[in-house]
Amino acid sequence: QVQLVESGGGLVQAGGSLRLSCAVSGRTFSFYAMGWFRQAPGKEREFVAAISASGGSIYYADSVKGRFTISRDNAKNTVYLQMNSLKPEDTAVYFCATTAVRVPVTRRSEYNYWGQGTQVTVSS
Repeated sequence: QVQLVESGGGLVQAGGSLRLSCAVSGRTFSFYAMGWFRQAPGKEREFVAAISASGGSIYYADSVKGRFTISRDNAKNTVYLQMNSLKPEDTAVYFCATTAVRVPVTRRSEYNYWGQGTQVTVSS
């Protein structure tokens, strides 16, 4: 059984930072690309960042480029999202997800397992 468990969300002031973690169990973590998505109230779930199985290839949404950093530790079966210079519009539930491929992908449909999400709230 594949499980993804996010942690690290919370309330932060605009301009602050948070680091999200996602621990994966039940599959060979290092074989597959990972991604982060977010969903704000009343909006569709949107792509944030993705990282290849090896960590050598990374994609970001334009809205977070230069502020967020995705990384992974294959020895710990964990993917991270470092979020700096946070803005109120970053407020959302953040989800990690895993794919069935090694390359980073941006479409929700290409992710086959999801975590339960962690709330990030940025106050102005």
